[in-house]
Amino acid sequence: MTVTQHEEQVHLLEAIARMGSAGRAEGEDGNQLPRTFWPVPEHLRAFDPDVVLIVGPRGAGKTELFRAVIEQGLLPAIAAVVPGIRLPPLEANRTRWIAGYPIGTDFPSHFQLQDYVRQSQANDELFVKVWLAYLLRVLKGEIQDPDLQAIYQPAGGDVAAVIQAFQQSMRQALLALDGLDQRLSNEDRYLFIAYDELDTLVRGESSITRMAVRGLVGLWATHTRRWRRIRSKIFLRTDLYERSAAAGGADFAKLAANRAELTWSDRHLYAMLARRLANADEKLGEYCKVKVTFEENPTLGLLPSSRQSSDFRPLFERMIGPYMGANERKGLTFRWLLDHIRDGRGHALPRPAVRLLEAAAEIQKNGQTLPRWPRLIEPRALRRALDRVSEEHKGSALDEWPWLEGLKQRLSAIHEVPWERRDIDRCLQKNWEDSWLYPSSTEGIRPPGDSARELVDYLIEVGIFRARSDGRIDVPDLFLAGLGLKRRGGVGRR
Repeated sequence: MTVTQHEEQVHLLEAIARMGSAGRAEGEDGNQLPRTFWPVPEHLRAFDPDVVLIVGPRGAGKTELFRAVIEQGLLPAIAAVVPGIRLPPLEANRTRWIAGYPIGTDFPSHFQLQDYVRQSQANDELFVKVWLAYLLRVLKGEIQDPDLQAIYQPAGGDVAAVIQAFQQSMRQALLALDGLDQRLSNEDRYLFIAYDELDTLVRGESSITRMAVRGLVGLWATHTRRWRRIRSKIFLRTDLYERSAAAGGADFAKLAANRAELTWSDRHLYAMLARRLANADEKLGEYCKVKVTFEENPTLGLLPSSRQSSDFRPLFERMIGPYMGANERKGLTFRWLLDHIRDGRGHALPRPAVRLLEAAAEIQKNGQTLPRWPRLIEPRALRRALDRVSEEHKGSALDEWPWLEGLKQRLSAIHEVPWERRDIDRCLQKNWEDSWLYPSSTEGIRPPGDSARELVDYLIEVGIFRARSDGRIDVPDLFLAGLGLKRRGGVGRR
């Protein structure tokens, strides 16, 4: 290998290692987002004016979709390259996107909301009023009704004062919203209120979160037909949607019938990875163009024009090689990339896919040798990266599932998978009432379910565990190292 080739490999590896923000859309550079966001046609149904619920699992791209449209205003550029999707008017002066949640200090923290719920004996109907009151507050600039000043005066975190003021002005408040909708219609404008990260409303209190979600859905199920120009977009994690819908009744059924699902086919995942690689760095873009055809867009950058998963195989085989070892028995690289980041339901998602390549490039760059050009990453670096991705994936999930540390601590007693169902139930039931935070804490964090058996069912439902055909319980590679587990008979990473 020449010095020039070695320097180029190092440069390309550095570009791959920083092609995303550790795979998290929340930390993505806003200037780079237009060149990394991959527009999946089904996902864009989320912006059909009549679609309210947008459902997807952790890491499916809900936040990135939210940022691309609401923060970056990319809908016109995206619509130009993905025709056939029903969208609101794309002119900036006719459509306005407003965040309904999260809205920082203008909404109560999870401690404030938790305290309010316990003191007021809240139910779904009370949460309808909570969401209505805070809807009025985020629409203050549009309504401009002096009779509603009392609703705007309390601090956003003082939920009791906000609700009290709303109840005292409820009739005027509802008339003001009706009047705003009529004015928007007369002016041929739309307002979209978007709600994201609802699973963070009350940390570790899933029953309160589901109650709040049912209240939000109840509000918009009632008013979506009433208001034609004030519309909403509610982004829900799949498991939260399913559990809330089970007790949501007719309100959920109305909105669920026309929901948008954020699912990812393998083709779209490979296209997303190729697009991120090509737009991360000019030289890396040239490297990718040798094997994949791209179209140049002035706003969105390089867009792969390939239409099948197999069209991306030459790129990843050029980068890593065709096999995960000496021959096919070690695994085909192209399949391995996604198969080893699938959750227990068989779903592979963008966040761990991006992070796997980033981490592998970083490990390869810091190693003692580089593969022969044009290879950039050796299979052993990819295998080592998988453990790192698993640990980071579990860590990133703690905001939504803070009890995972308690789960990991308990699983250390039976750290090799797969397990017989009775063994895992028995292991988790032991010390069930002890703290589920680690190190131990007095904070009242509890896992979902009232018993170990219910918890295991939930873990299977969300893909942390997987039920095998022989009845045993397994853990996918995506969570294996993060939970401190090993596969029985497995070979350690070099």
